Amino acid sequence: MSDVVKRVVRKGRGRRRNAPMSEINVTPFVDVMLVLLVIFMVAAPLMTAGVPLNLPRTAATAVPTEPEEPLVISIPASGQVTLMNEPVGDDEVVARLRAVLEERRTDRIFLRADGTIPYARVVQVMGALNLAGYTNIVLVTDTGGPRMDG
Repeated sequence: MSDVVKRVVRKGRGRRRNAPMSEINVTPFVDVMLVLLVIFMVAAPLMTAGVPLNLPRTAATAVPTEPEEPLVISIPASGQVTLMNEPVGDDEVVARLRAVLEERRTDRIFLRADGTIPYARVVQVMGALNLAGYTNIVLVTDTGGPRMDG
């Protein structure tokens, strides 16, 4: 071969080595996404934190879940009413609950009350729930309590 042909061949080879790569390597992206998926799968059940209560124990079975996020009202040992995780004054409970009911598809509400709360306070809050339009009130308890069937 002549010198001119050798130079052309060498230049062609060199361009191929230094040419920009047009493929995208998705393997690192998939690895990161799988790690994030595992993290969220583990962390999601832990994110259902609420107001810490000493719930009474009962032998009742669990209520089936619903597609919408459950609306929870809590009464801790202090007696302060809490809607989801936000404290609400007694004078604004009914108004706040009515506003929330307009945005929801169901009138189901979960009532959590500390076991040391007087029954009169729980009934007072249940009356406010009924006044706000909630007729499907679920009382939340811990399982494994005493049975009354012998």
